[in-house]
Amino acid sequence: MSRSILALLLIPLAATALPAQAAQDKAKPKKLYCWNDPKSGRTCSDALPPDQVNSARDEFSAKSGMRVGEVDQAMSADERAEAAAAAAQARADKAAEDTRRRTEQAMLLSYPNEEQLKRVFDERTSIVDNSVDTARYNVASLRDGLVSKLQQAGSAELASKPVNAKLADEIRQRHLELMRQQALLQSFEQQRRELSSEVQDTLQRYRELKSGSTPTG
Repeated sequence: MSRSILALLLIPLAATALPAQAAQDKAKPKKLYCWNDPKSGRTCSDALPPDQVNSARDEFSAKSGMRVGEVDQAMSADERAEAAAAAAQARADKAAEDTRRRTEQAMLLSYPNEEQLKRVFDERTSIVDNSVDTARYNVASLRDGLVSKLQQAGSAELASKPVNAKLADEIRQRHLELMRQQALLQSFEQQRRELSSEVQDTLQRYRELKSGSTPTG
């Protein structure tokens, strides 16, 4: 089929489409757009300028004058990133809450009574207490040894004798080990405090869940 014949066949179709499109455009309700322009202030028009497409605006019916819609200002790249981060945080919070609920349900199923739950915590508490006691012993032992070495060094200096390199190195090494053990002791003691708080909170929550899951009457 030649292009001229094809063009003749398409003319009636185009003629039919144009009135249909015109009728469709005519059927759309006319709107008024109002926005805050930085230069001219509050501005309204029946046509939205291209430079205001991303601006916040109110939309009104041109026929009734009634407000029919509102469009927020388009977000900047930073605002979109912030919104995405907030949405991700919300999803993470929901996932954490779901995990907490599953954990609580598993706790109810795993420990039919409070005594069995306490035994689990007693085992953990015993392990942490042993770590605390060991660290305290090491700190005390190292401190006593360091004091003894310092006394030796002090006696040598009082006698106007130089502190030999071996003794000075022992003092330095014992001091470093003492600081390391003190840091370990502080860490273990912090774990013990946190565990004590966790035990109280968990037992309290367990009692609440048990109370809520026990039929009344």
